[in-house]
Amino acid sequence: MKAKIAAANATALKRMLDSDIAWVDVQSAHEVIPGMDKYTLYHAGPPITFREMCQPMQGAIIGALKYEGLVTTAKEGRELAASGKIRFSPCHHVNAVGPMTGIISYSMPLLIIENRTFGNFAYSTINEGGGDVLRFGAFSDKAVRRLKWMEEVLSPALKAVVRELGGLNLKVLMAQALQMGDELHMRNQAASTLFLKILLPPLVKVGGARAQLEEIIAFLTTDNEQFFLNFAMAAHKAMADSAHGVDYSTLVTAIARNGVDVGIRVSGLGDQWFTDAAPPVKGLYFSGFSPKDANPDLGDSAIMETCGLGGFAMAAAPAIVRFLGAGTYRDALGYTQDMYEITLGENGHYTMPTLDFRGTPLGIDIRKVVETGITPAINTAIASREAGVGMIGAGVAKAPLSMFVKALVAMADKLGL
Repeated sequence: MKAKIAAANATALKRMLDSDIAWVDVQSAHEVIPGMDKYTLYHAGPPITFREMCQPMQGAIIGALKYEGLVTTAKEGRELAASGKIRFSPCHHVNAVGPMTGIISYSMPLLIIENRTFGNFAYSTINEGGGDVLRFGAFSDKAVRRLKWMEEVLSPALKAVVRELGGLNLKVLMAQALQMGDELHMRNQAASTLFLKILLPPLVKVGGARAQLEEIIAFLTTDNEQFFLNFAMAAHKAMADSAHGVDYSTLVTAIARNGVDVGIRVSGLGDQWFTDAAPPVKGLYFSGFSPKDANPDLGDSAIMETCGLGGFAMAAAPAIVRFLGAGTYRDALGYTQDMYEITLGENGHYTMPTLDFRGTPLGIDIRKVVETGITPAINTAIASREAGVGMIGAGVAKAPLSMFVKALVAMADKLGL
């Protein structure tokens, strides 16, 4: 049995390593998600009902219903969401991921990412930038207007750009950004800058009228350092999905949080979720906020850690340490060193100059997590408990050990051990 598990894990890990990831298109959610209608909403994390959702996610649901024209007020939105007429499901169930609340609705434009090695696709919304944003639970008219502008102006421009480029290899760009000090979860300054360098020439060519082009460039370059994150998330969702469904494999293919629960999925255990309460985030708070104001860990962005970035690559990102309240750079090295203890291998495509170009730790193994007691470190924004207040800090969350124990027990039961 050990030999079968080892062979399965080697296969799953190789699929992740062999994945060739590219941005290939932008399409509306209903064009790529089968059977979707305006009464279907997808959210971050494992399954949850509207009444169980945290306030930021409930607020984002209301904002999405306003955006789709199903309601005009917050009161109407809350009533419709609680009525049973809206179908809620995790983004992960339709090959998608979303940051923080992660809401995807019918009309939203999605980034289309292709794993060219294995032919699978993954999707994410486009990053909204700063301010009043759906991902932190905003449902103001301003937040809705921005979503409409993204649908009607930004999305067609990005679609024209990616067609002009003939697709864009993201793996090469992300490898370069890692060498420039990003860990590609909470720090995407290098990745976003590299992306803009590629994006701007074709954008000028296909971006339409001058006023519209100026609007788009202002959006991309003002308070939007995390713009690339959504591309990175969908890229690594495509990478992780290629390793999912390998019989006997104990490799983790998803970690996701909905602000109430956190869950994992394991390659050899199908689409079952193993969950526990979402942990608090330990970190640095913006002035005027404290842990009592914070929501528990939230979002699908832990797909980055699932694929060996974020908290797993903190050694590559010295500038992120103080922003996360993660101690000293020596502590950051410690986080990354710990993650090698619970992974199946290293990603030679993603190397860290600060560790003499060692590859990032890749392939979380539920057996190693349980054996060592070391759990994945997740770099993350801290959301306010109140809908629409937004980001109130940043820090590191630790995935609960119990999820991995539950998954290991389920694997033992499945294998008759």
